[in-house]
Amino acid sequence: MELDYTAIGVRVRRFRKEKGITQQTLAEWSRQEPSNISHIERGATKLSLPTIVNIANALDVTVDALLCDSLEQSRTLFEGELSALLSDCSPRELKIITATLRTLKETLRRVDGEPS
Repeated sequence: MELDYTAIGVRVRRFRKEKGITQQTLAEWSRQEPSNISHIERGATKLSLPTIVNIANALDVTVDALLCDSLEQSRTLFEGELSALLSDCSPRELKIITATLRTLKETLRRVDGEPS
């Protein structure tokens, strides 16, 4: 299995922004060069295991949270992410999101079931 470095970068950027820190700060906290953080967030570089661990520790997230797009067994992580996304929704927003997801799921299953 090939790692999805672009997806990892998107997650690093999202967690960094959620934490309210700059690339410079993340670089300092994770013992990286600031330019390396930029490359990582754009998916333009491969990460070593120590780099992934240092970034996860700096962002106070699990390594799984950064790698979940590349993991086959990541259902729990995605369910947790969905739960977090929905946690501050109003009843009206939940109703719309539920209807949208239901339609998306039906469409995905119908398309996946079609012969290529």
